Amino acid sequence: MTATVDKRAAARERKHHRTMADRLLGERTATGKRRNLLLIRKNKVLYLFILPAFLYFLIFAYVPMYGVQIAFKDFVATKGFMDSAWADPLFKHFQTFFSSVNFWNILRNTLGLSLYYLAVSFPAPIILALMINEVKNTKFKKAVQNITYMPYFISTVVLVGMVDLFFARTGLVNNILGLFGVEPIMFLMKDSMFNDLYVWSGVWQATGYGAVIYIAALAGVSPDLHEAATIDGATRFQRILHINLPAIMPTIVIMLIMSVGGIMNLSFEKVLLMQTDSNLMVSEVISTYVYKLGIQKAQYSLSTAVGLFNNVINLILLVTVNKISRRISENSLW
Repeated sequence: MTATVDKRAAARERKHHRTMADRLLGERTATGKRRNLLLIRKNKVLYLFILPAFLYFLIFAYVPMYGVQIAFKDFVATKGFMDSAWADPLFKHFQTFFSSVNFWNILRNTLGLSLYYLAVSFPAPIILALMINEVKNTKFKKAVQNITYMPYFISTVVLVGMVDLFFARTGLVNNILGLFGVEPIMFLMKDSMFNDLYVWSGVWQATGYGAVIYIAALAGVSPDLHEAATIDGATRFQRILHINLPAIMPTIVIMLIMSVGGIMNLSFEKVLLMQTDSNLMVSEVISTYVYKLGIQKAQYSLSTAVGLFNNVINLILLVTVNKISRRISENSLW
């Protein structure tokens, strides 16, 4: 009897191990097909959903990387990628950019404007989401959320036009200042005002949209935590600080990593539209410099080298910040 029980137990254990082995991806099944192929076939509808996104990034992000070789060639459009001669030395166009009289000014403008925008625009949606989450009146909460969300759908061209109208010499801002006896200020002609106009108009446009993800994260916070904290005598600010903020911290970290990874990618269209002859010294950034070199002056190799340098800086920042985040916290992109 004991031997029979032992045999049944051994049989169950072998069956369990076979089941666990079949669950491993890549293991061959009884039909000779790999497990991962069967999973793809089983979930083919889900894969069809992600197919458009996959094709988008494949066509517009990965395939164009073939053209990066232009940065290392003396590219001639009539000869194409393959027949154009390699640069001598190979990094000639990078050296040309680094030795240019505009290099440090362009790099300083790009970094300064990017850091300023990140420092202001990143915490703004978090603060707005925390404030909206504390509103108890449902109708008022939805109204505020919709009002702050709508500016995101204003196009860049229209936004820059609004800035020009509001801050012109006879614009709304100067008319309001005139009521207090202040002389008209030439906002659009001052170098010192370019960064402020760019950053704060962007904050007004994107804060409501950026707050959506944090509002969604706050919706998952258990009301029991707030009830317990209230019973213990915690104030509203203390509950925000010790309950809501830690609850959305993983989302904050991920969004920060992604923001830092694209810190050099300023809005090209907005910067170009806001550029004037009077503010060119502070408004010329890498993206507009690439446009002027590549499109206006047809220096394709040099403009590609500048763009590649910009993307390499972004990649280094992304990897560095992600590694730091992984070491000091449990949240990272990979």
